[in-house]
Amino acid sequence: MSGPLYQFARFGSFGVTFFFVLSGFVLTWSWKATVNKRTFYWRRFARIYPLTVVTFVLALPVFYSFHPDPTQPWVKPVNFGILLLALLLLQGWSRDPVVLFAGNPAAWTLTVEAFFYAMHPCVTLVLKKFTVRGALIAASGVVGFTFALRIAASSGAIPWLDSVPWPILRFPEFVLGMCLAWAMRNGWRPRIHPVIPIALIGAWFSLLILLRHYPQTTGTYGAVAPYTSEIVIVLCALMIVAAATAELGGGAKLLRARVTVVLGDWSYAFYLIHATLIYAVLEIFGRQAPGWPTLLWATLLLAASIVASWLLHAFIERPVEKRMRAWQDRRQESRAAEIPADV
Repeated sequence: MSGPLYQFARFGSFGVTFFFVLSGFVLTWSWKATVNKRTFYWRRFARIYPLTVVTFVLALPVFYSFHPDPTQPWVKPVNFGILLLALLLLQGWSRDPVVLFAGNPAAWTLTVEAFFYAMHPCVTLVLKKFTVRGALIAASGVVGFTFALRIAASSGAIPWLDSVPWPILRFPEFVLGMCLAWAMRNGWRPRIHPVIPIALIGAWFSLLILLRHYPQTTGTYGAVAPYTSEIVIVLCALMIVAAATAELGGGAKLLRARVTVVLGDWSYAFYLIHATLIYAVLEIFGRQAPGWPTLLWATLLLAASIVASWLLHAFIERPVEKRMRAWQDRRQESRAAEIPADV
């Protein structure tokens, strides 16, 4: 496959970059000094782990077998040690694909997120001392650091970069989101229309496709393509800031639309279940030839993924999280009651 849609689809993995930056932004925007570290960690655990376990179990028969079929390369032999790492959200500390994509292959990012959650209170201790200017300088420093790291890696100065675990390597994206959220919490309101960064991302991807297509520009492609990740990080950050500013100003009606809010609520479940459904269908029906029937298959699979994400959100993710948070709240109230009041 080499059509325009396929060429653009190759950049779909940069959606992870967007959510890493967004994660730092949202957690910092909603941060409250009255919430202690223990409560913060428990709420994060209640938010992501129950559904992680459920989708892990659902993924096992799709991605693992005691006797794998060589015609289905996504099916791996059962390895209880590796599966335990995935269940504990530790698989993302390995760059070995067999370990990194263990269990539910989509869940490797949760190792990264778990590291982000662990570090958030520590970074906040520093960040809360910053003014708008300080936060923006810190954000600029993070961006500069990512570009400097890429330049050093491209020049061969740090050949070990490809062996750095993903949680550490992706941490600047999270910190960038934190810095920008703190600047906005302190009153920063940049005048950037959300369409601008979206258009710039589309333009950059289009440029890469064109440069790669023509033999006379492949040299230019080789020079600029390695910096795509860093450029996308900056543009994703601008997109998030622009959308947040528009939302605070009463704009961005699309973000407040009922369907957008609902799909946003289901997005975590969608992310965890989509790969399992895709490969389950692939295992049952096999690969489909390119053409309109394949597009129909993709549409039906998207609809099935949305329905599955609704079921997972409505009957597992939301009720379990509420119960776990309520249990923690009751424990805190009980402890507070046991502390004698000052006379």
